[in-house]
Order: sequence, then C-alpha cells, then structure tokens
Amino acid sequence: MRSSNPVLRESTFQGLFAEGDRMTLNGTLGKTGLLLLLAVVTGGWTWHRFDMLAAAGDVAGAFAATAPFMWGGLLAGLVLALASALLRQWSGITAPLYAIAEGFALGGVSAVMELRYHGIVLQAVMLTAGVLAVMLVLYRTRAIEVTNRFRIGVVAATGAVALLYLVDLGLRAFTGIQIPFIHESGALGIGFSLLMVGLAALNLTLDFDLIERGSRAGAPKYMEWYGAFALMVTLVWLYMEILRLLSKARR
Repeated sequence: MRSSNPVLRESTFQGLFAEGDRMTLNGTLGKTGLLLLLAVVTGGWTWHRFDMLAAAGDVAGAFAATAPFMWGGLLAGLVLALASALLRQWSGITAPLYAIAEGFALGGVSAVMELRYHGIVLQAVMLTAGVLAVMLVLYRTRAIEVTNRFRIGVVAATGAVALLYLVDLGLRAFTGIQIPFIHESGALGIGFSLLMVGLAALNLTLDFDLIERGSRAGAPKYMEWYGAFALMVTLVWLYMEILRLLSKARR
C-alpha cells in the first residue's frame, strides 16, 4: 500500500477530510501541468544564458555563468522538497517554488547535454511526455493493475536503486571510483539505463494510484498541489534517466 516515491506514502492522506472542495486526480494532473510549465520557463532562461555564451565561443564562460543557477537550483529544490513533504498545507506555495528551482537546475544540465549531443534534449522531453501519457492511459484503463505485490516489487527495486546511487556518489566523492555500468555506454550501461527508465515509469502508476485513493478518501483541495509536487519528483527522475540513456546511446 506504499508508493516508492518518498513524498507519497500510504500515511500521506490519513487523517485528512475536506468539508468543501476535495482533491481529484484530474485536478492534480492540471496542477502538475502548471508545475511543468514553470520548470520549462526557468529552464529555458538558464538554457538561453548558457547558449548565448557557448554560441559566441566562450564555453568556459557559459559554464561559469550557469553553474550558480544549476547548483543553486539543486540545493533550493532539495530544501523546498523537504518543506513540501513536511508542510503539506503550504504545498500550494512550496510546490511551484520547487518547480522553479528544478527548472533552473535542469535547464543548465540540459544545455550542457545539448552542447555535447545536438538534439538530445528535445528527444528526452518528447520521450518523457510520451511515457507519462502512456502510463496514465494504462492506469486509467486498468491495463496495469496496482496490486499489493506490484507495489512491493516496485518499492523494493526503487529502494535498491537509491542505495546503489548513494554508494556510487560516495565512491566518486571519496575515492574517485565509480560503478561502471551506471556511467558506461556499452551494452550493460544502456541496459541498466533502460531498466531505470522502466522503473521510473512504474513509479508513476503508484503515484497515480495513491493520489486516486486520496481523492476517494475526501482529502482537501490543497492536497492536489502536494500530489502534483510528488508527480514532479518522479518526472524529474524519469527525464534525467532518459537523458542519461540517450547520451549513452550517442557515444
């Protein structure tokens, strides 16, 4: 009964009941679209800043100019994610701010990847949108049944991947060693990235399921912002995994 998304757990909607307007799945998806738009706007600003300098031949200057926004966006996004998870009533404020911060970070990352592999960002965006649409259709038509066994399997796999990424980050930070198949572009590396994209996609169905349960339980309207924020967390992960997969395929 748990979502592997850390901000969407079974206890998320417990003890909540709304006398007036209530949370709906469609309302949550609409707010998710707004958060995505905010991320695109701020991401486009960072991208434009990087692209102007890189086009002029000052690649080092482009990195220097956008690095504060990339790292600042990542750190601010982490703080705002924690705030959204702990202060759900304020998610109508913290969720848009999170999307803005993530946009700055993703815009910089995307610009760097586009410089290395022309056209890769458009492909990644289209694939992310396509995966979201397909998983939503599969969920709404019940082609994918979110059973207890299904939840347990996805939760366990996501937890294992999170632990693997933490180990890789620690090794790179303290020893300079990295786990090869996470970063390499061979068949094993591409296969690993394909698995990660699939796992992120399955997480979307768990998020849809728990949000739908919240709407049935009569959760208050502000929880739509919280659900939209949770979907953003998964979509950011999905986009980054698709971007990584495409970059491996390009090498």
